[in-house]
Amino acid sequence: MNRFRLEGKVAVVTGASSGLGVAFAHAIAEAGASVALGARREDRLAETARAVGKNALAVRTDVTRVEDCDALVAAAMDAFGRVDVLINNAGTGGEYHPATEDPPEQFRSVVDLNLLGSYWMAQACGRVMGPGSSVVNISSVMALTTAKMPAAGYSASKAGVLGLTRDLAAQWGPRGIRVNALLPGVFPSEATANYSENYQRKVIDAKIPLGRIGDPADVAAAAVFLASDAAAYITGVSLPVDGGVLVN
Repeated sequence: MNRFRLEGKVAVVTGASSGLGVAFAHAIAEAGASVALGARREDRLAETARAVGKNALAVRTDVTRVEDCDALVAAAMDAFGRVDVLINNAGTGGEYHPATEDPPEQFRSVVDLNLLGSYWMAQACGRVMGPGSSVVNISSVMALTTAKMPAAGYSASKAGVLGLTRDLAAQWGPRGIRVNALLPGVFPSEATANYSENYQRKVIDAKIPLGRIGDPADVAAAAVFLASDAAAYITGVSLPVDGGVLVN
């Protein structure tokens, strides 16, 4: 069972000011790792760091800025001396516009954060990671299916994360660095907080065989597994954590 623990490891978690990022931060720390947390909203990021505990470092980070990604990794190295795990979580759903009406700046901003930001962050960590390290990219079931809503930028960017995952797994495998992706389904978020109970029930009945919206702990546990030595022979994998959405 020790292979599932993260004692002695240092993890970088992005998007750690809200939603699944907070769950990832707590789970990784509870598994024994020290954590360097990045997000744009400093006040909420500081709250996460305080809640996680003494082995947490908060660094304001906009992953669309290469220099911010480099600074987060440098801060982790200065504080803890190494980086073993990246939970590449920062992202956005953006605004929903029909494809013929989608403003170019909106599409670009979603791809910039979800795909390019994931690459810059992986690049910064990859420069300092050693054998046995793990990158966990956060994609979405929307990379493989559709919710029948106008979300071209989101779907395209999350599908791009899967291609990025495969390529980095192939490039970095000889260095002993594993790269995998998680594909969350429907989870509580700032967006789903606006769903009525009636709408949530319709979504569950139509899309989710397990009959409930996911608990953040469900996907956080999967991230701990992929980050840990228990997944030492797993790389290049895209793992849905979706209650069965992709069965439909």
